[in-house]
Amino acid sequence: MTDQVWKRQEVQSPCIKLCVVHPETRLCTGCARSIDEIARWSQMSEGERTEIMAELPTRSPAPKGRRGGRAARLKRN
Repeated sequence: MTDQVWKRQEVQSPCIKLCVVHPETRLCTGCARSIDEIARWSQMSEGERTEIMAELPTRSPAPKGRRGGRAARLKRN
């Protein structure tokens, strides 16, 4: 009998299971990836994923300031 536990190879991912895409930046507020990056992630090469992972800390998934409330929303429309 063996005590080895079956493990599968998981794709390295920055996902923190807080998946909300900001409407202005179009980036996930949890991991800072774009929708396209998230959709293609499992098909990307390890090199592509590593390159994106290195860039993520420099991304700002959500603006830091307030958006302006109702008045700003009405101006945008």
